[in-house]
Amino acid sequence: MKHIRWLVLILVVGMLGIPSVVRADIAPPSFPPGSNPGPETEGTQVRMMAETVVIDVLGNTPSGSLGRAKVTADFTMRNLGSAAESMGVRFPISSNNGFGEYPEIKDLQIFVNNKSVATRRISEVDPLWDSDPVPWSVFNVNFPPNEDVQIRVTYTLEGMGEYPYVAFFYIFHTGAGWQGTIGSADLIVRLPYEANPHNVIFDDQIGWSSTTPGGVINGREVRWHFEDFEPEQSNDFQLSLVMPAAWQKVLDEQANVQKNPNDGEAWGRLGKVYKEIQLYRRGFRAGASGDELYQLSIDAYEKAITLKPDDALWHAGFADLLAVHAYYENFANAEATLDKLRAMQEINRALELAPNDSKVKEIAETIYYLFIESVEQTDNGYIFHWLTATPIPASPTLTSTEPTSTLPATTPPLATATAVPEKEAIPTSTPPTAKNPLCGSVLFIPLVLMALIGKKRKHSGL
Repeated sequence: MKHIRWLVLILVVGMLGIPSVVRADIAPPSFPPGSNPGPETEGTQVRMMAETVVIDVLGNTPSGSLGRAKVTADFTMRNLGSAAESMGVRFPISSNNGFGEYPEIKDLQIFVNNKSVATRRISEVDPLWDSDPVPWSVFNVNFPPNEDVQIRVTYTLEGMGEYPYVAFFYIFHTGAGWQGTIGSADLIVRLPYEANPHNVIFDDQIGWSSTTPGGVINGREVRWHFEDFEPEQSNDFQLSLVMPAAWQKVLDEQANVQKNPNDGEAWGRLGKVYKEIQLYRRGFRAGASGDELYQLSIDAYEKAITLKPDDALWHAGFADLLAVHAYYENFANAEATLDKLRAMQEINRALELAPNDSKVKEIAETIYYLFIESVEQTDNGYIFHWLTATPIPASPTLTSTEPTSTLPATTPPLATATAVPEKEAIPTSTPPTAKNPLCGSVLFIPLVLMALIGKKRKHSGL
């Protein structure tokens, strides 16, 4: 067994030298994003003078949806030529989702000068993949010379992602065929609650989306403004959010602890939901907002175990938070960190309180595999060598001052399991897209390592 464990460690260290394309682990399929309409033919004298796009994120979504938004896009078009132009204006309604499927935008409505117009379907090149034809809607518009024509497009946009994150996209580059540049563009995102850097992810890339920089938060809105630009794919808009259902849990638990500040269960649940939106399936949110969420989760767990010192589940859930964060922050670092030591303290206490609890045992096993070099598994449980070899601070400091490192997506095993009294249903993740085929293969080496030692890590989905 010792020889196999050494082999595991050698393979893990060797994996550090494997190049990786991204830190994140998943790339869900692309749902058809909204986009600017395009002219029927090149060479038009009609210019897009201004556009305003409002993405109104819905608070309630049906089962199986990570998030939906109602999109309203208003365009001011002006014919700069001396002759009238009549044409079919095109709008893409579908795109390859990465599996050879073509889901369509829902509830599409189009208005020209405040009047609803009929549309017809055609097949044109995929706006995302520039490959096989996909469905587009076409509607006829007459553009008199030197007159503004108002076009409004509305539809329902499905988000993409993996719990607890959702992303929305908007394509500007389909408007490149109009005359000249786009005069100005305002893009407004409206949330069903106050926007802040914790629920709008500005400072980290979540694997399939990286929020377009420059957004300004004001109440429930985030606004972007662009001037005089030639739309290219690099201009296309991305938005990364904590999915509304996940953020609503944060708001609910914040309200619970404000109402009942001595309720240890409420504090534990708050720590758990902060942890859910701070930890990725492999890794954790980087940047200032991620650090703040980590500290908020620590503070809430501290309150929970202070008010309920004999509750094994909250000790174990706290240990899970600290251990996973320490593992990803200090992977391949042999020096003990305070977070790592505290994680061992907390899981050791949980095992003392409830040695036969299945969730406590599951998290203890997780910590064993995360720190296999310093935890010994025996017939009677676990020996946490660092707890006996290293003095334990009387008043522990819970966060490490070491800088956060960016880890290859290929190195670590899946590493989140959360202790809670009740199990929650979480949407399942979606497979990788063809845009990032390597993402689906990064689990191969860690799973082989788990097979070598006759164990398999569990991802509880909690």
